[in-house]
Amino acid sequence: MQIKICGVTNVEDAKACVELGAQMIGLNFYPRSPRYIEPTVARQIVQAIRPGVQAVGVFVDANADEVRDAANIAGIRSVQLHGNFSPDMGRELTREFRVIRAFSTHAHFGPEEVASFPDCDVLVDAHHPDLRGGTGRTCDWPTARATLPFARFLILSGGLNAQNVGQAITAVTPHAVDVCSGVESAPGAKDCRAIQSFIAAVRMADAAVNVSHS
Repeated sequence: MQIKICGVTNVEDAKACVELGAQMIGLNFYPRSPRYIEPTVARQIVQAIRPGVQAVGVFVDANADEVRDAANIAGIRSVQLHGNFSPDMGRELTREFRVIRAFSTHAHFGPEEVASFPDCDVLVDAHHPDLRGGTGRTCDWPTARATLPFARFLILSGGLNAQNVGQAITAVTPHAVDVCSGVESAPGAKDCRAIQSFIAAVRMADAAVNVSHS
């Protein structure tokens, strides 16, 4: 079970996330987010973390050139796309990056929609009318579970924390989990103790799921 900690805004938090066991960190390039950072700041973070840890750039309604330019400045090879992105754009960007296509579990979402992005990994998040990630809202776990057959790699997001992530893993059995506000003391400020508790809860639930499937 891989762990992604999103909304990292500084080098110290990034190093703490990695040292505590995260395999991915998310860097937010959406200007309306309280966790937004400039690509040049992201580059300092990317250079400070050890090789093998994936830095993921988070974009909302950006075009391919905007994604490419920010990712190249930041020095990242993974991008997470929220909002209006066509399968063609996803296909184009997968030639250069690992692409994670984000979907929200709103009333009109159908799990089969994910099949239109076969070259992308998938993140399932809670729906919010204004925000894209970091809302603290829990996504619809049965819908996320129903998305699994259509996704080659499924990341579960939306309102996860140390108290509910075990239940979420049991309900959905994703390939990875994504946490943001659930390990913060304030937007963009990570809490090491909360990260430790979250990762311990993930490891415990992942072990239990593996035992039940063996």
